[in-house]
Amino acid sequence: MPDATQPEAAASGALSRYWHTLRWLKPVQIYGRAWFRLARPRPDQSPPPALRIPATHWQRCARAASMTGPRRLRFLGVERELAGPGDWNRADWPKLWLYNAHYFDDLAADDADARAGWHRELMRRWIAENPPPAGNGWEPYPASLRIVNWIKWALAVEALAPEAVHSLAVQARFLRRRLEIHLLGNHLWANAKGLLFAGAFFSGDEAAGWLRKGAAILRHELDEQILADGGHFERSPMYHAILLEDVLDLLQLDRAFPGALPVDLVATLAAAAPRMLRWLRVMSHPDGEIAFFNDAAFGIAPRLAELQAYAAALGIAFDTAPLAEIEALPDSGYVRLQAGPAVLIADIAPVGPDYIPGHAHADTLSFELSLHGRRALVNGGISTYDAGPLRHRQRRTAAHNTVTVDGADSSEVWGAFRVARRARPFDVAWRREGDTLVVHGAHDGYRRLPGRVYHARTWRLDEHGLEVRDALTGRFSGATARFRFAPTDPPPLTWSSSAPAAIEAGAWYPRFGAESSCEVLTVHGDGPAFATQFAWTRQ
Repeated sequence: MPDATQPEAAASGALSRYWHTLRWLKPVQIYGRAWFRLARPRPDQSPPPALRIPATHWQRCARAASMTGPRRLRFLGVERELAGPGDWNRADWPKLWLYNAHYFDDLAADDADARAGWHRELMRRWIAENPPPAGNGWEPYPASLRIVNWIKWALAVEALAPEAVHSLAVQARFLRRRLEIHLLGNHLWANAKGLLFAGAFFSGDEAAGWLRKGAAILRHELDEQILADGGHFERSPMYHAILLEDVLDLLQLDRAFPGALPVDLVATLAAAAPRMLRWLRVMSHPDGEIAFFNDAAFGIAPRLAELQAYAAALGIAFDTAPLAEIEALPDSGYVRLQAGPAVLIADIAPVGPDYIPGHAHADTLSFELSLHGRRALVNGGISTYDAGPLRHRQRRTAAHNTVTVDGADSSEVWGAFRVARRARPFDVAWRREGDTLVVHGAHDGYRRLPGRVYHARTWRLDEHGLEVRDALTGRFSGATARFRFAPTDPPPLTWSSSAPAAIEAGAWYPRFGAESSCEVLTVHGDGPAFATQFAWTRQ
C-alpha cells in the first residue's frame, strides 16, 4: 500500500521551503510585487523634452558584436532572425534571448559605426513593432538597458531620428512609473542608470525629475550593493563586472553632460570604481576571465582587461601593483592564494544578501584552481536561466568543488532564482605557515539535517601542491567531495585521497547555451574527516 504520510511530508516540506524563502524578503518586495502586478500606467505620448548638447564623443567599452545581419542577432550561443513583428515576443523562444534582443547591446558594440544602417532600421522596426506598453521590451529591465544603449549610440555614432527621440522619452516616462522595487538588487540599479541617462540626455523640468529619482536610487544602492572591499553584494563576479561597467558609464556620462549629474553622486562613483576594479582583479584567474561562483559565465560581462582599458581611457586611476600571495576580500567572503604556478580562489562567503539571493548557488566552501596560467579545477558554471532540471542542477552543491552531505545541498536552492535555508560561514581565517598558505572556513548549512552537521574545510597551498582537508561534525550517513577538472587543456595534475575516490563523467557550462564534458574526482568521505591532495611540478 502507498504510504499515506508521503503527501503530508511533501506538503510540509513545500511549506517550510516557502517560509524560509519568504521570511527574508523586505516589506517593499511583498507589497511592491502586488503594486507591480496591479498598477498599469498609461504611456505618456506627449512630445519629448529638448535635448542637451553633449560636450564629448562617447568612448566605448569593448563588446563583441551581436548583429550578424540586418535582421539576424546572436545571443547566448543561438542565432535567430527577427523576421516580423511577432518575433520580438515569441512564446517558443527563450525569454532571456528575447530580452537580449530588446537590450540593443549591438549599438554600443565594437565597430558599431559600420552597422549604423542596420541599427537605424532596427530602432525604426522596434518602435513600429513594439507599441507601448505591451511585450517584453516594455518590461523595466530591458527598457533600462535599451535607453542607455540608444543614448550611447546617439553620442558615439549619429543623432537619433525624431521618432527615436520621441520613443526614448516615452520609454523613460514609462520606466519612471515601473521601477522594480519588488526585485531590488541589480534590477533596480539598472532602472536608476536608465533614468540618469535619460535625465542627462534631455533637458528641462521633466528630465530633471528623472535625474533626481535616478540619483536618489543610486545613492542608496551604491551604499548597499558595493561592499567595503569593492565587491558587489550578490557575490557573482559576472554581475560585479556588469555593474562596474555601469559605474564607468555613469562617470563618462558626467563628462558628456557636465553638471547634469549631482556632484556628490559623481564623487561616490569615482571612489567606487578603483575598489571595484581591484576586486575583479582578485576574482579573476590568470587567463583574465572571472572565477565561477554563483551565477557566472563567460561572454556576458566585459573582461577585466577590457574594463581596465575603459577606465584608463576615461583617465580613472586604479591599482596595478602585483597581487600579494594572500589577497582577502573579507566583506565579500573570498580569499585568493598564489604560490608558485598555482592560483586558488576560495569561497568562504554567504550566498548573497538575504533578501535577494536569486543569483546564488549552493557553493559555500568551494574553490577554483589555476596552474601555469590555465584553469585546473573549476566550478560547474551556468548555461541557462530557464527554470527546470538543468538550471537546478547547475545551482546545486554537487556542481561545485565542495562537499555534499547525505545528498543534500549546503543551501536550499530551488526554482530558477530561489533559496530557502542557506549556509552561514563562520570560523574564517587565513594565514601563512612557512612556505604554505592556509585558508580555513566552516558553515552551518547542514545543521538543518537530522544529525545537525557542520562542515569545515582547510586549504593548504604551496608551490608544489594543494591539500584540502574536510571535517564534519554531527551524525550523517555519507559525505561526498567533488573536484571538477577543467576540460580545456588542463595542466598536469595528480591526486590522492585518504578516502575512497574515483573519476566520474561530468559537465562544465562555461557559457550560456554551451556544455563541455569533463572529469570529476568524487571522494566518498567514510568518516568525520578526510583529505584530498593535488600535486604538480613547476614548469
